[in-house]
Amino acid sequence: MPGQEGPAGPTDPHLTDRLASLSDPTGPEGADRTDHPESHTRLRDRESEVRSAELAVDKLCREFAAGGTEIGELLIFSGRAGLGKTTLLHEVRRRAHTRERCTVLFARGGEQQYTEPYHVLRQLLQPVLGGLTESERNEVFGNWYDTVGPAIGLFRPGSEAVAIDPQGIRDGLDYVLTQLAPRRAPLVMIIDDLHWADLESLSWLAAFAVRSRELPVLLVMAYRDGDEFTPDALPFQQAIAGQVTRGHELRALTPASMSEIVREALGAEADEAFCYALWTVTRGNPYDATALLGRIVDQELEPVEENAGVLAELAAEARGMTLKTWLDKLGTSTLRFAWAAALLGTDINVDLATRISALSREAASDAIKALRKHRVLIQMPGGKLEFVHPLIGTSIYRTMPDATRTGMHGVAFTAIENAGLGLIAASRHLVATHPEGDDRTVRKLRRAANEHLAIGAPEAAQACLRRALDEPPEEEDRAEVLYELGCSALLTDPASTANQLRLALDPDEGLRPELRVDATFRLSEVLAHNGELAEAARVCRDEIGRTEDAAGRLRLEAASFVWQAFRKDEEDGPARSHRLEELWRGLTGQGTADRAVLAIRAWDLTLRGEPATVALSLVEEALDGGRLPDGLEWTGTTWGFELPAIIGLTFTYTDRLALAERLFSDAIMEFELAGWSGAHRGFGYFLMGLTRFRRGLLAEAEDFLRRALRLSERIAPGLPLEWDAVGVLVDTLIARGRTEEAWELAEKHHFRPPYHATAMVLPDAASLYGKLLLAKGWHGPAAAELKLAGARLTERGWHNTVWAPWAGHLAVALAKEDPKRAWELAEESVARAEAFGTASAIGIALRLHAEIADGPKAVELLERAVSHLGQSPAGYEHAVALVDLGCALRRVGRLDDAAEYLYQGIELAQHCAADGLVGRARRELAKSGLRPNRLRTVSKDALSAPEWEVATLAVKGLPAQRIAQQLSVPLSMVHRRLAAVHRKTGTGPEGLAAALGLTSGLPGTSEEPGTPEESGTPD
Repeated sequence: MPGQEGPAGPTDPHLTDRLASLSDPTGPEGADRTDHPESHTRLRDRESEVRSAELAVDKLCREFAAGGTEIGELLIFSGRAGLGKTTLLHEVRRRAHTRERCTVLFARGGEQQYTEPYHVLRQLLQPVLGGLTESERNEVFGNWYDTVGPAIGLFRPGSEAVAIDPQGIRDGLDYVLTQLAPRRAPLVMIIDDLHWADLESLSWLAAFAVRSRELPVLLVMAYRDGDEFTPDALPFQQAIAGQVTRGHELRALTPASMSEIVREALGAEADEAFCYALWTVTRGNPYDATALLGRIVDQELEPVEENAGVLAELAAEARGMTLKTWLDKLGTSTLRFAWAAALLGTDINVDLATRISALSREAASDAIKALRKHRVLIQMPGGKLEFVHPLIGTSIYRTMPDATRTGMHGVAFTAIENAGLGLIAASRHLVATHPEGDDRTVRKLRRAANEHLAIGAPEAAQACLRRALDEPPEEEDRAEVLYELGCSALLTDPASTANQLRLALDPDEGLRPELRVDATFRLSEVLAHNGELAEAARVCRDEIGRTEDAAGRLRLEAASFVWQAFRKDEEDGPARSHRLEELWRGLTGQGTADRAVLAIRAWDLTLRGEPATVALSLVEEALDGGRLPDGLEWTGTTWGFELPAIIGLTFTYTDRLALAERLFSDAIMEFELAGWSGAHRGFGYFLMGLTRFRRGLLAEAEDFLRRALRLSERIAPGLPLEWDAVGVLVDTLIARGRTEEAWELAEKHHFRPPYHATAMVLPDAASLYGKLLLAKGWHGPAAAELKLAGARLTERGWHNTVWAPWAGHLAVALAKEDPKRAWELAEESVARAEAFGTASAIGIALRLHAEIADGPKAVELLERAVSHLGQSPAGYEHAVALVDLGCALRRVGRLDDAAEYLYQGIELAQHCAADGLVGRARRELAKSGLRPNRLRTVSKDALSAPEWEVATLAVKGLPAQRIAQQLSVPLSMVHRRLAAVHRKTGTGPEGLAAALGLTSGLPGTSEEPGTPEESGTPD
C-alpha cells in the first residue's frame, strides 16, 4: 500500500507534552487514552468541520428522540496525510460519547492489515455484537448467526465449514445492522483510515452507506486523498463518496495558526519570519510541523530568522527517518519491539509484541516506556498499544531489513496461532514469509484457505493457496492444491476457477481419480454457468473414457446430459434423448447418480411433451419420501443446484405446483443459510416467481422475479439468470395488463432475437417474445418469430405446449392471413397438449384454439377449456378462459350465462391481480347492459361449510368459547371463521340472522346446526 514515511516526535519530555496539546495527530480522547490527561486538544482552522460534526450528532440524537428512524447521514473528512483527520474523528467520538444513550463504535484501517478479511468490521462490530444477550442475539441475527458470526470473529469456522458467497456475508451483515441499529440507537459508527480498510469491509461499507439513510445511524469516515486507495478499492471509495451528506476536504493550516503552534512550543519570542518559513517547508501540515519542531528542539535551534534556512533540511530528515536514525534514537532492543508492533498494525497486544521481538518481559517493558517517551506509541485502556500516528508505523516497518522482516512475520504467525487467535488473523504473516519447502507450512496455508472461504473471503484464500504452491507442496499434493485453488474462486471468479481446474486436471499433475471426477464436474459447472454449455458437456464426455470407477462415469455422463439439455441449440436432440433413455434403462441401483439420471430423464420427457404421468413417476422415484435425497441438496457440491432445479421444473410443468413451490422455498432458505446470496439465490427467486406465475399469483410472481433481476444485474450483465427473469417478468406484466411496461422492460434488457448466445431460456424465449409481439398487436412480426421457434423446437423434438406455447400463439397470429394453417396449428397444439395430459396444458391449448373460432364452436372449445383449467392450479389461465367464455356467450346471445362466467372471471382475475383482465371483463359486461360488479346476495355458496356451522351457532346466541367447545376446535379458529362470516355478509352480530335468513334462538339451545342445506338456508 502507498504511504508516507514519518518520524517519531521530539525527545524533550516537556516539549512532548506541549506539542501533544498543540497538534496531537491521533486525537483528543483524554478520557480514553492513558497518555492524554487533558480533556481535548485545540483544533486549529477546523471550526467548520467541528461544527458540522456537532450538528450531525445533534440531528441524529434529536430526531431519534422525536421518534425518527430513517435519519441516517454520512460525514466524511478527507485530505492529505497529517492534516488532522484522525484528530477530528476522535473529537466526534468524544462528543458522541457525552450524549445520553448514544452508542459509539470505532474502527481503523491498518496498512499491514488491509489483506486481513473483515479486519475493520471486526473492530467496529465485535464489541457490540459480542456483548448481546442470547435473546438479543437471536433477534439481531435471526438465521444469520452461523453465516455472519465467523466473519465478525464471534467464533471460529468449524472444520466442516463450507465456502460462503461473499455476497451472503454482506446480505447477512445488512440484516444484522438493520436489526441492531434501532436497538442501539442513536448509533454513531466511526471508521478512520478508510484507505487501508480491507476489501471485504470496504465493499460492505460502500453498500451500507446507502442503507444507513434508512436507519438511525451516523456514519463518520476519514481517508487520505490521492492514490492511497488500491485499484480494487477505488470503486468502493467512489461509491461511498457518492453518498456523502456532509463532506469536508481538509486544507493546510494558515500561517497565523502555524505561528501560534511554533510560539506555544518554542516560546513567544519566535520570529515571524521563522514561523512563516516553518509553515512554508511543512506546507501547513500540522503533523509535519510537530515532527519538525521535535527536530528543532533536538538541534537546540533558536527560532530566529537567521536559522530559517536550515528548516528545509531538518524537515526532510523529520519526514524520512532511516534505519540509522531510528537506531540512534531508540537503540536496538527498543527498535526491535517497535518492529514487532509495526508487524501487528493497529491493535498491538503487548504479549504478542514481546514474543515476536524475542525480548524478555523486563526488556519489553523498558522498550514500551522508551517508545512512549519518544511519542512513537501510546497506551490504550486495557493495556494495548497504538502508534501515535500511522505514518510512524509505516516508517518503522519500512526500515526493517528484508531478512528481519521475513523472519519476524514467521514468528508472528506462530505467536498468533499459539495464542488461539485463529488462522484468519495469522495467515497474512505466513503469506509474507519466504518459501522453504516445508510441508507443514503448506498444510497450515491450506487450512487457512478453508477458514477464509468459510467467512466469504475467497481472495484471501487464494493468496494462501498460491503461497502454498510456492512453498512448494509435495509432488503428490500439488494437484490437490491446484484443485483447491480452483474451487476457492467457484462462487466469485469463474474464469480463474476454470484455469486452475484445467491445470489440476493435467495428466502430469497426477490428481487422485476421485478428485479428477469432482474437478471435471466442477469445471463443467463453471463453464455451464458462464454459458459455455457445449464445452461443459464435452469436458465431461472426454473424462468418461479416463474414469474407471463406475459411479464416477455415471456422474459424468449424467452431467453431460444436463448441460446438453440446457443448451440453446443442439444438433442431435432426438439422438441425445435416445442415449439418455438407454442410460436410464441400464440403471441398476438407487445411488445418487441413479437418481440424478431419473431426474434428467423426467425433465427430458417433460420437454418432449411425453405423457406427464411417466415423467412424474420418474421424478418421484428420484426423490426420497418426497424430499431431495442426500447428495442432491440445493447446496451440495456433488451435483450443484441444477439437479434439484430440474426436479422442481418438472413438477412446475406437470401441474404439481405445490411440490415445486416447496422445493423452491427450500432452495431460497438453503442458499441464504449457506450464504449463497448471488446467482444461486437469484435463481431460487426466479424459480419461485415462475411457479407463482403458473399458479396465477401475479403480484407475488412479479415481486420474486424483480428480486431475481436485481441480483442478476448486481452480478453481471447478460447472465442466463437475467434472460430467465426478464422473460417471465414480461409474461407476468402482460398478464397484469401492463403491456407497454413489458415492452419497455424487454427493450431495456435486449430481450429479443438472438437471445442468449448459448443457454436455453426458461420458458422458451422465442415463444415469450412472440406472445409479447401479439400483445402489442403486431401479428406479422409475431408470426415470423413463432415460426422460427416452432421449426427449431420441432427439430429438437421438444413439443411441450406449456413450456413453449408457440403453436397456439402462432395460430392466433395467422388467423386472418392464413386461417387454414392457423386451424391446423391450433388442433396440433391441442393434440400435443392432450398427449402430455395435464389439465393446464389442455385447457390453455383449447383456449388459444377458441381465439380463432367463432360462434358455437368457440363456446364449445372454451367450455372444455374452463372445465380442464378448473381442475388445474393455473389460476390466471382459468380466469382468462372464464372471461373468454363469457365474451363468446354474449356474442351468441346467451346473456345470462355470459354474465355468470364474466362475474366468475372478474373474481378470479382480481385474486390473481390481473387488472387488465378485470377491465376487459367489466367492459364486456357494460356492453350487455350489466353491472361491472356482481350485486352479492348471501347464499350457501358465499360461506364455506365450517363458516356456516359457526354462523348458525352465533345466530343462536352461543358465545365464541361455547362454539369452540361444541365444535371441538381452537377458540382462535372460531374467531377467524366469525370474522370471515361478518366480512362476507357485510354485517355485525346484530344483523347476521337477517343477512343469512336464519331465525335467531336463545343462548344455550340444544338444537344442533346442520349443513346449509339441512338448515334450510336459501340459495
